[in-house]
Amino acid sequence: MTSTLATSNGLSERINSLTPSATLEMAAKARELRAAGKDIIGLSLGEPDFNTPDYIKEAAIQAINDDYNSYTPVDGYGELKEAIITKFKRDNQIAYEPAQIVVSTGAKQALYNVAQVVLNKGEEVILPCPYWVSYSDIVKLADGVPVEVETTIENDFKMTPEQLEAAITPKTRMLWYSSPCNPSGSIYSEEELRALADVLQKHPQIIVVSDEIYEHINYGVTKHASMAAFEDMYDRTVTVNGVAKAFAMTGWRIGYIGAPTFIARACNKLQGQVTSGANCIAQRAVITALNESPSRIQYMVDKFQERRQLILGLLNEIEGFRCNEPEGAFYVYPDVSAYFGKTLNGVTINNASDLAMYILEHANVATVTGDAFGNGNSIRISYAASENEIKEAVARIKKALN
Repeated sequence: MTSTLATSNGLSERINSLTPSATLEMAAKARELRAAGKDIIGLSLGEPDFNTPDYIKEAAIQAINDDYNSYTPVDGYGELKEAIITKFKRDNQIAYEPAQIVVSTGAKQALYNVAQVVLNKGEEVILPCPYWVSYSDIVKLADGVPVEVETTIENDFKMTPEQLEAAITPKTRMLWYSSPCNPSGSIYSEEELRALADVLQKHPQIIVVSDEIYEHINYGVTKHASMAAFEDMYDRTVTVNGVAKAFAMTGWRIGYIGAPTFIARACNKLQGQVTSGANCIAQRAVITALNESPSRIQYMVDKFQERRQLILGLLNEIEGFRCNEPEGAFYVYPDVSAYFGKTLNGVTINNASDLAMYILEHANVATVTGDAFGNGNSIRISYAASENEIKEAVARIKKALN
């Protein structure tokens, strides 16, 4: 007789139903192929290829020399919370109090906390597609139900007010989006956010999560705007941010929220039973990062912008790739549906996942399927790489597809 334990592999239904992160999975596959001797160009991970700026590293070294080595407050050092408050006021015109700020071990944990403390079983979360790869599973882990809203490349992958209204049901509890968007690089203008906010005025039960982790990687076409800056949305918006992307600090693992006090307190309570406070040295470094002018990291943004123009020009030469022009972040998200149903080198391409795997195996270039982002017509390509790597990668892709 087979036991229940044996048939369920001894693990919970929760973890068995969880989808592995597609970006991390592709990066692992690329590492595996490299270890086998393959020359793989990795354009799958969302990680700047710059080093953390020296002035931030020096602050961390000073913290070590000053003997910062003890547990930190669960919701972050007071000085860091003040730096975050200053940043929100300076960059986003949002006024928060210390009790509204929670520092976490990365923005991903901040998002997880919010889902866990707000959602009840069966409540719905609207996700404009494409969305960051982990949103859907974070919602499911909180027993929520992701409701995907399809967008198009013609509309720069942005949800309209009409689409938002149509997606709302009596079970809708939250709306999550990122701007600049990972994976599309699209940015919601102040006017576009205002139009969405006008819809939400009719549905006061809905909490908004505005993920602004790519805020400073903005190429100047559309000015960054924050939902919480609207007076009538302030009390129902959670603004999520961090230092991983703009400050090239992915491994330092510091993210934070500005939120209504009742949500911030709940996140603090949850975090106190899970990870407690974030790393002490990293927090001290982030105080310096946020207190300095964002102009000090502009050199990275300028370089990303050059690479964006380079990769768009090259990708537009590939028949079957349709690209819009991303206004922020460091990704392109071409529509590749023209290849669906075709056979290349004996391999039938049925969807974006097939194409991403084909490109990995036949061009030795790692990308990420759009299926992971709720949009199956595209693949995500990161241009957080050197110009030579970008040129070589696109040349390989073009050759493999032709």
